[in-house]
Amino acid sequence: MSTVAEQRASVVNRVPVTRTRDVVPWPRRYANRLFFSDAIVVGATLAAFALIFLTDPADGLAWRGGLEVPYWVALIVVWLLWLVMLDVVDSRDEHHVSQGVMEYQRIVRASLGMFAGIIVVCFFLRIDFSRALLLIAMPTATVLLVFSRWLWRQWLRARQREGSYVHHVVVLGDAAKVAHIVRTIRSTSGTGYAIVGAVTKTGSPRKGESDIPIKGRYEDTERVIDELGADTLIFAGSDDFEPKALQRLGRSMADNDINWIVAPALTDVAGPRIHAQPVAGLPLIHVSFPELEGARGVLKRIFDIVTSMALIIVFLPVMVGVAVAVRTDSKGPILYRQERVGRRGETFGMIKFRSMVAGADDQLSSLLDLQGKSARPLFKVTNDPRITKVGRVIRRHSLDELPQLFNVLWGQMSLVGPRPQREGEVALYDDVAQRRLFVKPGMSGLWQVSGRSSLEWDDALRLDLYYIENWSFTQDILILFRTVKAVLKPGAAAH
Repeated sequence: MSTVAEQRASVVNRVPVTRTRDVVPWPRRYANRLFFSDAIVVGATLAAFALIFLTDPADGLAWRGGLEVPYWVALIVVWLLWLVMLDVVDSRDEHHVSQGVMEYQRIVRASLGMFAGIIVVCFFLRIDFSRALLLIAMPTATVLLVFSRWLWRQWLRARQREGSYVHHVVVLGDAAKVAHIVRTIRSTSGTGYAIVGAVTKTGSPRKGESDIPIKGRYEDTERVIDELGADTLIFAGSDDFEPKALQRLGRSMADNDINWIVAPALTDVAGPRIHAQPVAGLPLIHVSFPELEGARGVLKRIFDIVTSMALIIVFLPVMVGVAVAVRTDSKGPILYRQERVGRRGETFGMIKFRSMVAGADDQLSSLLDLQGKSARPLFKVTNDPRITKVGRVIRRHSLDELPQLFNVLWGQMSLVGPRPQREGEVALYDDVAQRRLFVKPGMSGLWQVSGRSSLEWDDALRLDLYYIENWSFTQDILILFRTVKAVLKPGAAAH
């Protein structure tokens, strides 16, 4: 049975086999929309700042030398320079505007650059610039910029689900590598790539791979691209392609304005860890290792403490209401405590609101054996009869997890990370799965916001390892944001 992600992604890939390439590529049109959106967001924020905090925007702004410049002129300069900074850091780069967290990171980087630049200029020229601009207007504009880009990304995803605003791709290479690229892209939603054809050495699919749309041999590559109206060629790798032949093909793609992508044999490595460096004319790729300790770890811990304390205060009335409902609904304790395995294999007592009948753990083994699920590290009972009426509601909206904010505050868990599992599940780990224990377990994680209960163990493990090996503070913020969305609108995948 296909997953929810596969069902969504399949819509993107149901595109016409033959099409005409756009005169203006969609990434360029999309980037133009972002430019005007950025200009409106920054301009509107600065205008609101002037109306709220300035007595008269026409008042002069004095600086060294006795010259005065009207405040509104200074704000226009800040507005223009901000837009320039967003371009300088490539925040609207066509290769990053719709993928990953790099787009948001570059917006923050541009805004911090503007902040630092204004401070330096004001210091050396002795300009008495409004502190409200630095402390209120600029952070507000940065948040609004990130939010507007997120909204644009949702708009783009909706268009891509309809089959528009996507790259139409032909994949070239060894049959096994082509099959891996095709299946990975097709099973992942929001890539922006629709596979319309593939080219291999033999020009025919291997046994059991009839789903791979092979359209010709290596020598047919240019004809296939032209016939299918593809705008992108992905080279998946092949031992039969000599460097000179690859160079000739690359030049041909450039002459015909076809996107030329070389897919290395690396998987699940995020953009910030990849650094291309030309050495003796060779485009070598350097892959940096994730930093899980040091200053970044301290920053994550500080964020966990501050945020968990704030959330405990905010959700205290909700927790009181849930506690009353659990007590009224069925016999047993309000809180449920279970030993889970945390970082480096250390166990701790994870707490949550009880959502099952008292003594539910005693029934787990028999239910798993009955459904044939006791041999996998992700214990999930389908249509679990142990769940109470109130438990079904609070689990659907993850309200039973709220007490884990105290686990976060005590340092046993993090707000974001792989979900902690029971000792019985950890005992089934292989060497690869053991890497889940490199970081603190989290209340939410990448696989929770990517499919929740609909994902199988292999997919959940892949997403957990991707999170660990590509950790960033920005990614944590985005996962928390997606967690809020998943809790408010749980969908059919929530149990």
